[in-house]
Amino acid sequence: MVAAIDKAVRDREHLLVQAGTGTGKSLAYLTPALLVDGPVVVSTATLALQNQLVEHDLPRLAAAVEPVLGKKPTFAVLKGRHHYLCLAKMEHADEEAPTDTLFDDAPPRATQWLGEAGKLGKQIQRLQAWSEKTATGDRDELDPGVDDTAWRQVSMPARDCVGAQKCPYGAECFAEASRARAREADIVVTNHSLLAVDMLADRHIVPPHKLLIVDEAHELADRVSSAAQAELTPDAIERTAKRARTLIPPAAAESLAEAADALTVGLADLPAGRLTTGLPPLVRQAVTLLETATRAALTAIGDIKADDPDPVRKQQAKAALGDLSDTAQRLLEESDFDVAWVERSDLGSGRRALVVAPLSVAGTLAQGLYADRTVVATSATLTLGGRFDTVARSLGLPAATPAVPSARTAVAETAAPGALTADAPPTTGDGWTSLDVGSPFDYPKQGILYVAAHLPRPAASGLPDQAGAELLKLVEALGGRTLGLFSSRRAATQAAELLRARTDLPILLQGEEALPLLVRKFREDKPSCLFGVMSLWQGVDVPGDACQLVVIDRLPFPRPDEPLAAARAAAVDAAGGSGFASVSVPIAAIRLAQGVGRLIRSTGDKGVVAVLDSRLETARGYGAFLRKSLPPFWYTTRPDVAVGALQRLAKDASH
Repeated sequence: MVAAIDKAVRDREHLLVQAGTGTGKSLAYLTPALLVDGPVVVSTATLALQNQLVEHDLPRLAAAVEPVLGKKPTFAVLKGRHHYLCLAKMEHADEEAPTDTLFDDAPPRATQWLGEAGKLGKQIQRLQAWSEKTATGDRDELDPGVDDTAWRQVSMPARDCVGAQKCPYGAECFAEASRARAREADIVVTNHSLLAVDMLADRHIVPPHKLLIVDEAHELADRVSSAAQAELTPDAIERTAKRARTLIPPAAAESLAEAADALTVGLADLPAGRLTTGLPPLVRQAVTLLETATRAALTAIGDIKADDPDPVRKQQAKAALGDLSDTAQRLLEESDFDVAWVERSDLGSGRRALVVAPLSVAGTLAQGLYADRTVVATSATLTLGGRFDTVARSLGLPAATPAVPSARTAVAETAAPGALTADAPPTTGDGWTSLDVGSPFDYPKQGILYVAAHLPRPAASGLPDQAGAELLKLVEALGGRTLGLFSSRRAATQAAELLRARTDLPILLQGEEALPLLVRKFREDKPSCLFGVMSLWQGVDVPGDACQLVVIDRLPFPRPDEPLAAARAAAVDAAGGSGFASVSVPIAAIRLAQGVGRLIRSTGDKGVVAVLDSRLETARGYGAFLRKSLPPFWYTTRPDVAVGALQRLAKDASH
């Protein structure tokens, strides 16, 4: 992999590398990166993997190569602005009531926070104290952490930022300082979400560079889709109107309020799902009214001047209005390249949203990802059916020429596991090559794949009672040390509540603290369990006996009512293919392989992957296909075998 990357850089040819867990792919791509003349950018799928590189891999590598290079390579992490404390926002944190306050117009300092003695108020007070001593303002360095609601009160999304030149705290800005460090570093580590925003913003956020390494590359297209997605909600329009009301004429504020009311009426009786025949009449009227109102409001606010008394709040109002205006125009255009749908909350909040997203981002990636730099895309799951073509097309690359033997094939026939041979030429496409480096693990001896085939087929959202009972039995057999990967936040929360009620084990739940902090606690506190959703399915590296059970509640198919997947499947069906086979099954295969890959992280690891979805065993066709897409664990559907194995692991750990 090192040699292939070095050659790709010299030949200025893009490279796809499938590298199984345990091959050391992070060191394999970081090592040749040190020889590149100029900065190198590494993009990861999750903040967890981003922090792993910065806290573990890069420090070790930099120390190791210093005697060889004659200097110690430098590195920096680059995150979105909202990951840093905003001093301008912090100044007003105790003036801004949360969204569920009883009084919209309460005097700013009269009560400060409603229920200040409660959890939220105490977290804000702690953030205020931390703001006076932190050197970086990075949320991941706040220990213990705060929940997402509290952090939103003291952080600033990029679109709301007025810029360092106009902000009274520009010289002290933590986010600006992080960007300055990144510009001076040899290796810059960022994440796919920020990389996607950078592409959509004409690449002015990430420092200029010659080599881009995309780890967990199979996730990039989805992150670009998310970055290009936009929505309208009545609540967002009302909040924007309140934010702008001191800056615009009363008539303009009234027009925004009318647009919010019209959208509420338009969405009231619409079912959730894709809008296949254009905007319904009432919704179109509401969006048209909104587009007119936002344009008038933006004209009234005008430009931000150097002597503006409060440029930060003015920029926040302009950004919010601009987003609403752009989204309204996009929805009214009804482009064939966009998919529009209605979302309705299933948690009883009554939230309704009108959403629009691109049908495909392959064109965006083709135009924005590859120009003026070499791209190395790597992951443990880049092939389907032994070919890179599906993932390559999703990344905006042309189809490859007929496949030739991969490194994995050569390894199986001629060498020990993990070895590379000269007889394994890469597959070649137009401007890109590919390589599969295999895996060093003995999966049948190191792990068990247990499918709970006796459980009913999953139906309702959340965690069914039978699946909860199975989860409890497995976790108790091992005594913790469990990573729970769930298909929904609701299921993860239900699982955490169940285990907290029925065991004394430490249960960590995603969203209750910053994710890197949760992963560190999971790694260090052996009896603990960590439960979460899709961002835990990849990038979490916990080798050893801290994680010996990975539980997956259901096969990670896109939901049938998931608009983007449904639209893409419909396009395949319309062309005479099978949308389910071409869209849903590959998505599930990649997600499942990533989740299962959390278990065996080193040659000494042992454990059990438990899938609480009987379809992996019982579904004809795709069940077998999905199993073949996974590492070759020892396979069983017998619960007594899984429980017995976990009990033996628990006994070994106690010794």
